[in-house]
Order: sequence, then structure tokens, then C-alpha cells
Amino acid sequence: MKDFLQRHVLHNLGLKLLSLALAVGLWRAVARDPVAEVALDVPIEFHNIPENLEISSETIPRAQVRLRGPRRAVRGLQPADVSADIELGGIRPGERTFDLTADQIHQPRELEVVQIVPSEFHLTFDARLTRQIPVHPRVMGTFAPGYTIARVTAEPSTVTISGPQKRVQAVEAAITDPVDASGTLEQASFVRHAYVSDPLVQVMTSNPVRVTVIMEKAGAATGTR
Repeated sequence: MKDFLQRHVLHNLGLKLLSLALAVGLWRAVARDPVAEVALDVPIEFHNIPENLEISSETIPRAQVRLRGPRRAVRGLQPADVSADIELGGIRPGERTFDLTADQIHQPRELEVVQIVPSEFHLTFDARLTRQIPVHPRVMGTFAPGYTIARVTAEPSTVTISGPQKRVQAVEAAITDPVDASGTLEQASFVRHAYVSDPLVQVMTSNPVRVTVIMEKAGAATGTR
């Protein structure tokens, strides 16, 4: 009996007592930690969207995720700790409704998903189209008496745009930021950026546009005839 006690009970007794104390302390800490809930506004992440496809919905939804768990875990939660992931592999052009369930939510293990709002959302997809369109400069100003604008040129005269096919096809031209040519008597050049008003259509050309305004005296063309 004495050998049994020495071999199985008294051997490393200090370490055993320390482990027991730590286990009891951990159990008490967990038992005292009440359950808490928190709601986070989480962006929806889309994965594996096909190369030639675009999301053509103007508004991309966000999800409010309500989580429950130990208060210490809730208090230490950071927005980056939670994400909502949607798989888009194999998706085709058209309309699609997606369910948003706990299976799409990634969160710390100690927390459970209680509620997701919205539980589903709707998106539209379209094929990607890239094309060139002309640049139309916007020129304004107050000019000297007897002078008028004879010609306005843009260099480059076209830009490349890309985006959902139907929306790209609807764009007729890119326009420049306003050019104030007040006081110009012969000609002047200005550097401006070109853009399109559709937020889903991207101007691929990164270089700014040089707008040249050429003036003439009113009636000068008539006088040369």
C-alpha cells in the first residue's frame, strides 16, 4: 500500500496539486463568466468570381451578425474576427438569390451565431465588356469681348472603359472635369481627368487628358470669305 501511495499519489505531488489548482481556477472563471451577445456589421466577401464576370448591382449588401458567448470573448471581439463568405465559382450572367446562414459566417470558436440580417440577398451579374469611347471636354468661362471658342481638342481623344456589359454599352462618351478658359485670347491647354458617371464603369486609362482650347474673334471666319 505504501509503495502504491508513493508511486501513484505522492510522485510529483507538487505538480499534481498545481494542475488541480489551475483546473479549479479555470473552471471557476468560466463558471462565473456570464453569457453576452453582440451585433456586428459585417461586409460580405465574394470568392472565386469568374474572370469574365462583373457584379452589376449598384448596392452590395452588408450583414448584421448577432453573436453569443462568454462575456470575455464578446468584449475581446474585433470586427476583423468575423466575416461572411459567399462562393461564386461557376456563377453565370443573370439574377441570383443567395442564402446567408451560419455556415457562411466565420467567427471565433467560443461564439455562436444567433441571427443574421438579412438571411438572404439578391445580386445581378453580367459579362465584362471593355471598349473605347470618345472624350468630350467640358469648357466654360468668360471671354474677352469679340472672342469665341473656335475649337476644342482632347489628347488622348478616347479612353478605355470596362464594366458590366449592358452598362458599358450605355455609355456614349467620357467627360472631363470642368475647364475654365476665362481670359484665353488665342489658345491654352489644361490637364484634366476624364470620367463616366456610372459608378460601375471604370475608366481604365490612367493618364490625364490634355484639353486645348483655341479661340477666334467673332466674325473672323465670315470676314475671310
